[in-house]
Amino acid sequence: MFSRWNWVACGFYLVLSICSPDASSGFVQSCGHIIPESPVLALGSNFTALCILNESCLDFGNIYASQIIWKIKNRLVPKEQYREINRTVSSVTFNDTSSLATPLTCNILADGQIEQNIYGITVTVGLAPEKPKNLSCIVHQKSKFTYSMTCTWYPGRHTFLDTQFRLRYRWPEQIFPDCIPKDVNNSCTIDDSQFFVNTEIWVEATNALGKAVSDPLVVDPIDIVKPLPPQNISITSGLLPTVLQLVWENWISDAVMTLKFNIRYRIAGDTNWMEVPPEDTASPRTSFSIQGLRPYTEYVFSIRCMKEDGVGYWSDWSEEKTGITIEDQPSKGPPIWRIIDTSQSPACWTVHLMWKALKPYEANGVILQYELTVRDKSSLSSPVKKYNVTSTNHTLQLREGTYEVTLMARNSVGPSPPSVLLIPASNSKAPVKNLRTLPKHDKLWVGWTAPNNYVLKYVIEWCLMSSSSDCIIEWQIVLGDVQGIDLKGIKPFKCYLITVYPLYADGQGSGQSVKAYLKQDRPSKGPTVQTKKVGKAEAVLTWNHLTVEEQNGFIRNYTILYKTIDGNETVVTVDPSKTEYTLSSLTSDTLYTVRMMASTDNGSRTGPDFTFTTQKFGKGEIEAIVVPVCLAFLLIVLLGVLFCFNKRDLIKKHIWPIVPDPSKSNIAQWSPQVPAKHNISSKDQMYPEGSFTDVSVVEIEADDKKSFSEQDLKPFDLLKKEKSTSEGHSSGIGGSSCMSSPRQSVSDSDEGETTQNTSSTVQYSTVVLNGYRDQTPVQVFSRSESTQPLLDSEERSEDHAGGADSTPQRQQYFRQNGGQDETSTDRPCFERTKQITHANEGDLVGFVQLQISGQSSQPLGLGMEKNIEEAAVSNVLQTCTEGQTVRPETVEENPLSVDEMPKSYLPQTVRQGGYMPQ
Repeated sequence: MFSRWNWVACGFYLVLSICSPDASSGFVQSCGHIIPESPVLALGSNFTALCILNESCLDFGNIYASQIIWKIKNRLVPKEQYREINRTVSSVTFNDTSSLATPLTCNILADGQIEQNIYGITVTVGLAPEKPKNLSCIVHQKSKFTYSMTCTWYPGRHTFLDTQFRLRYRWPEQIFPDCIPKDVNNSCTIDDSQFFVNTEIWVEATNALGKAVSDPLVVDPIDIVKPLPPQNISITSGLLPTVLQLVWENWISDAVMTLKFNIRYRIAGDTNWMEVPPEDTASPRTSFSIQGLRPYTEYVFSIRCMKEDGVGYWSDWSEEKTGITIEDQPSKGPPIWRIIDTSQSPACWTVHLMWKALKPYEANGVILQYELTVRDKSSLSSPVKKYNVTSTNHTLQLREGTYEVTLMARNSVGPSPPSVLLIPASNSKAPVKNLRTLPKHDKLWVGWTAPNNYVLKYVIEWCLMSSSSDCIIEWQIVLGDVQGIDLKGIKPFKCYLITVYPLYADGQGSGQSVKAYLKQDRPSKGPTVQTKKVGKAEAVLTWNHLTVEEQNGFIRNYTILYKTIDGNETVVTVDPSKTEYTLSSLTSDTLYTVRMMASTDNGSRTGPDFTFTTQKFGKGEIEAIVVPVCLAFLLIVLLGVLFCFNKRDLIKKHIWPIVPDPSKSNIAQWSPQVPAKHNISSKDQMYPEGSFTDVSVVEIEADDKKSFSEQDLKPFDLLKKEKSTSEGHSSGIGGSSCMSSPRQSVSDSDEGETTQNTSSTVQYSTVVLNGYRDQTPVQVFSRSESTQPLLDSEERSEDHAGGADSTPQRQQYFRQNGGQDETSTDRPCFERTKQITHANEGDLVGFVQLQISGQSSQPLGLGMEKNIEEAAVSNVLQTCTEGQTVRPETVEENPLSVDEMPKSYLPQTVRQGGYMPQ
């Protein structure tokens, strides 16, 4: 066993022995080699390779064949395929070379650790060539005198090896050079070919694994010629409208070979070719007349040729040439149809006649005009109407009835056979049955079931439906034995209205209609939904149908989808004929989102979202609340009106107090002194019209009760009682709407009240200041139940004279509200002051018992009788032309102060220009 260092040295030696150059040969001799060297193997065969070690390597490194390992493309070959022949030779065997790859290497594993490559070879795997098959040759005419022969064959399977093919040919006594293909392996062309001699032709295939030879082909090149097609073709029309004559030139001499021909033709614009029968052109020629063509029709022609006996190949088709036949009379009349408009009047028809232009093979020329004849069959005496029309439609105004319309098309040769259309008074015949449609590729098939009666023709109408324009009708007429046709030019996703009419010999059947689509798609847009009415728990939704352009198919149903903001979506399916739907069981005062979807057979489309809010109250709920409230309010108002009506007198007295007529006052009847100059009965003289301008109040102040004796206060008690008795008849001046500011009356205060409530307002009171019949005067307050103003004579007396003012003014008794200066004191006036003396009791009592205003007034002097001598009231009377002022004057030892005097309001009548006391 070598040590580790010995194995390292051995490996180093192997590397040097394999890779280091030698001084003599340029490289150091290898430690071994493989035989065979770079073999070419048949695919699928067995193969054995030997690796032989050199003796020099054995002596140095003690290396043997048992240490050899084999690899295929760096992949280890299983050791089961190894065989050690001797100590220097090792072999490897492959049973199937299909798995063999390159390179194949021989390697040494020294000491079981270091692997060193000894030698390697390249292995090529392939197949031997197969015998070429199907050898054939053809001679092409290049020009009028030049020919080349091209041969082709089947090369066989792919060999995976470099394989060469050679085309070889010879005459019986001469061998020609081989023809080697260029860039291909299945054909080769010989430029010069000789006729009228048999030539043997074969193909050889060769590669590293072998050689293969095809079967020989023996042929005379004249029998495999493909001539050039005829040239310079010309076409002329003959005297007949169905004949054209062709003339051409041949490029091959008759001395070389005679030819036969093949002629084909078609209508311009058509793709289907027609051929002249071969037997008609089987002989050599340079012209031919073609018959049975259509008049005034353009045709396209082409010609080819080959050897007359049929041996060889047809030439290519010649260049196409065109020709036109001459005109002839139209072969048939134009198809005619009508549309009857009775919108103006059922008895007056507007008949739109329309017909189709004849096809070229039917017109047989240029149509110059159409001759139209209209005959009234319901009236034999009616004249026949004739029209010459250059367009394909005409409009007639006809009365209701049965008409026969005849149409002929005329060209330069003559008219066509007539087309007859019967217009019956009514479509009373049987219609077609079971009208249906079916899409077929790019066509729409329309089928129907024939009625029981015999039908001459059927008229099929169709038009593209549109929401923005009228339906333009297209139509077609078919024979009566047809029960279905294909409509061409139908657009996908468009709706068509199709109608079929049966035509009978004596009338016309009513039309049957159906809508159809060639192809359907989902709608272009979804419906836009809106609310028509929204309630508390329901909402009425409305929408418009999609236009026919937007539908793209038959709308099968509408779907309503609605939900609240946080709720689940609810789906409702609606019939496509509906445009309104009511959503029920909704929540009140809730926001809903609703959208709508339209569906066809090929899909659906959803419209925009719409939101609405349900009502807080339902229908009638608000009315149920408002109506009772209004009724209750009306009832209360009605009751209030009835109450006011029943209490109208009381209300009237509180709101509108009675304003009395001063002329009716009789207060003057009890006045102690009435000046003679006043005529009380003559009110017109005393109070002329318009003389009253304002009302003044006389205020009389009295001292409080403390300054008077019990007898002095009796008159106030009497006034208090009298006020209470007359309260229901009139109100105090203080409470009147037409008087000055109210003051509390003496009668309204309690007996114990002090000076704060001693002032009183007495309505229409008279202050008596003068003595009765020269008796000592006493201050007396008397209340009158009359609301009349006091008379002038009752307040003013000229019989009394006054002295000069000796005391300060206490209170201004008369107020001027009519524009006079209330504070003026420098005018002449009359003042009078008297001392209160003992009066005759009887006279005083008689005075106070006077009657006031025709009523019994309460005696005021009884209470005062006991204290006559003690009661003293200062009296000052100032009389002036523009106004008068009355001042009280102190006559006793203890005069009353201004604040202690009792007050009384005395209304006065003011004349224009001054006061006029009443």
